[in-house]
Amino acid sequence: MASEKLNEAFRLFDEANENDPNTEVWQGKEYPKELLYAIRMTDKLKTFAPESSEALQLTARCQHIRRWEIPRESYEMNRTGYLKWRQDLKKFHADKAGAILKEVGYNQEMIDQVGFLLEKKQLKKNADTQTLEDVICLVFLEFYFEPFSHKYPEEKLLDILQKTWRKMSEKGHEAALKLPLSQESLQLIGKALQG
Repeated sequence: MASEKLNEAFRLFDEANENDPNTEVWQGKEYPKELLYAIRMTDKLKTFAPESSEALQLTARCQHIRRWEIPRESYEMNRTGYLKWRQDLKKFHADKAGAILKEVGYNQEMIDQVGFLLEKKQLKKNADTQTLEDVICLVFLEFYFEPFSHKYPEEKLLDILQKTWRKMSEKGHEAALKLPLSQESLQLIGKALQG
C-alpha cells in the first residue's frame, strides 16, 4: 500500500515532467517524453522488484526529472563532454527531487537515500542501486533500443549492449531475455553476448 507521501511525491514529480517540450507517442497517445519515461520506470520496477523500498520507488519515478533542462548538446560532443553531462545530470536530478521530497515532508535521511540512488553509488554492492540499474537497462532495452538501433552502425550497438549487460545483475539478465523484443534486437543481443 503506497503511502500518501509517496503518492504526493509521484504527483509532483509527474507535474515537473509534464513540462517536457519533447513528446513521444505511445499506443496512440502523446506524452511528454520524461513523463512517459517515469511511468515506464515505475511500471517496470513493480514487475521486476515488487517489494521495493520506498526510496527505490521514489528514485525510479524521478530518475530523469526535468532532464531536458540540461541538453546533451550543451556539452562537448566527445567522451569527456558526455561524462561531464552525466555527472551534472545526476546532481541536477538529486537537487530537483530533493526539493520536492522536502516539500512533501520526507525527512533528510530519505532525501539523502534518493540522492544516493540517483547518483548510482555502489553499483553491484548496494542492492537498491543494482535494482535501479537493472530497471533502467530493462526500460532502455524494451522501449528505446529499437528506435535507437536504426540510427547507429552495428559495431556501436554491440558495444552499447555489452556495456548495458555488464551493468546488470543475473536477475536483470534473465528479465532482459524475456522482454518482447524484435527478432532483430534479440539477434543483436545474442551477438553482443558472444563478443
